[in-house]
Amino acid sequence: MTAHGTDAPPEFRAVLDALGARRLRPEVTLREVPAPRRVAPWSVALTGEVEAARSDDPELASGRFIVLHDPEGQEAWEGTFRVVTLVRATLEPEMASDEMLAEVAWTWLQDALHATGAHVRAEGGTVTRVLSQSFGALAGKHNDVELEMRASWTPVPASGTGPADLGDHLAAWAHLLCTAAGLPPLPDGVTSLGARPRSRRNTVGP
Repeated sequence: MTAHGTDAPPEFRAVLDALGARRLRPEVTLREVPAPRRVAPWSVALTGEVEAARSDDPELASGRFIVLHDPEGQEAWEGTFRVVTLVRATLEPEMASDEMLAEVAWTWLQDALHATGAHVRAEGGTVTRVLSQSFGALAGKHNDVELEMRASWTPVPASGTGPADLGDHLAAWAHLLCTAAGLPPLPDGVTSLGARPRSRRNTVGP
């Protein structure tokens, strides 16, 4: 079904509206992808990429942003919505020896949530770093440090009542994506997300 379907819960349709209306910085390119089918009755998934200034350069960072909705709630979520995210980036080689890299990366998420006004609870995640060293004919290449952060949280309304604005949470994830890519703070110029994502009605159970 599409986001305009009449069988989607009003709360979920409101989330789709908020995601579609949110403005992000122009370096972030979003695309809708198939959402998980068995985790929750309703979900929407987006992938994002932060592109380099030159088209022949590889992407600086990429990831996924997924919103899950179960009108009956799930105990582990402590709510009826859950945001699940992934961020991958290649960092500067000198960061490989930084023993605090994982802790620093986690603070990027906390800072992003704070900067966009996204309130959360029951947050959790993992930060993984992989150092790739080249040998033999490739020995001249720089060592690469790949960072992967997986995080999820339950959105909480800023006022303490009513629905949370999931547009703030999308902006926080995009903020994190740009930080991992090494971009400077958000400039004045931003761009619209564009077309509203389509929802997917999922099947619960095996």
